[in-house]
Amino acid sequence: MIGNDGDVTTLFIEFSRRKLLEHYWPRLRASVEPLTEEQVWWRPNEQSNSIGNLVLHLNGNVRQWLVDSFEGRDDKRDRPAEFAAQDGMTAAALLERLGATMGEAARVFDKLTEKDLVAWRDIQGYHVSGLEAVYQVVEHFGLHYGQIAYISKSLSGRDLGFYKELTKTGFPE
Repeated sequence: MIGNDGDVTTLFIEFSRRKLLEHYWPRLRASVEPLTEEQVWWRPNEQSNSIGNLVLHLNGNVRQWLVDSFEGRDDKRDRPAEFAAQDGMTAAALLERLGATMGEAARVFDKLTEKDLVAWRDIQGYHVSGLEAVYQVVEHFGLHYGQIAYISKSLSGRDLGFYKELTKTGFPE
């Protein structure tokens, strides 16, 4: 990374990395790990997505928008297949696949520069700056991680314990 501790580029990259890799990803993993294959692929109706679909979708999104885009690789994403899947992978297999992609995303964050963030790229039919691509991935992951956590809590009836360190006032002790 280029820059001093307080420059906007460094702050943006570090915050994006921390949010995606240290907050959302571990919590998504903790939401999915204890689920059965049946729970992972459960859908309330045909218009809704299962946790399995959402994990496949996040894998495709992070790979397309962050990994392949910044690495200059060809886009081989099959987005419709992410939503068409109805079974065939366990929670562990889905998390292993997404985990490998998140590892690649971490390596992309390690070498991002201001030049990368201001460069324009074409992703999924959109013409966006690198900054927009990173922001899209973090925002998108947060949206679907929230859906996954909600479905997991609904199916399991358990508290996921993400905020155990907070008191009843909502502030850390």
